[in-house]
Amino acid sequence: MRWIGGVDRALVGVGATPVERGVGYGTGAAGAGIAVAGLPAGLAPWAYGLVALVAFDLFGGAAVNATATAKRQFHAPHRTTRHHLAFVAAHGQPFLLALAVPALAWSTAAAVYALALAGAVAVTAAPAAARRPAAFGVTVLAIAATPTTPPEVAWLAPVLYVKLLLGHLLPEDAPESHG
Repeated sequence: MRWIGGVDRALVGVGATPVERGVGYGTGAAGAGIAVAGLPAGLAPWAYGLVALVAFDLFGGAAVNATATAKRQFHAPHRTTRHHLAFVAAHGQPFLLALAVPALAWSTAAAVYALALAGAVAVTAAPAAARRPAAFGVTVLAIAATPTTPPEVAWLAPVLYVKLLLGHLLPEDAPESHG
């Protein structure tokens, strides 16, 4: 069962504390429950499972990406802008949800994905001292610019943006501002 430790490290980071694990897994499980409870009856069984898995990743990842363990891992000296943008680009979950939930248009999924990626480019291009307010600014703008999503996946865009733009891209400590 050594693989369980590997999965745990991939999900919550190397050296995560019990509290970090609990918050990450608890938020993920609660988010999965909320997401599945909001689905209409009559979807294929695999669709419920896929939505639960995506929601677990996004909700749990939003909490995990805010932990000190994740910040140390994602903002280690060898990590570059390219690493951060690749991490964001790898989050194709809007398309998985469009596959599972017929009410979610592919064009809306593409818009959510594009807004997350464009937001990440803007945040990583900002000077270090402006990165935190830039991340909050692009997050609220992305939420406002997101096309209307169906109620069953209304959580998708805001949770994805929080996970990636506020959680993943921001280092733990804000740099000092000098005027």
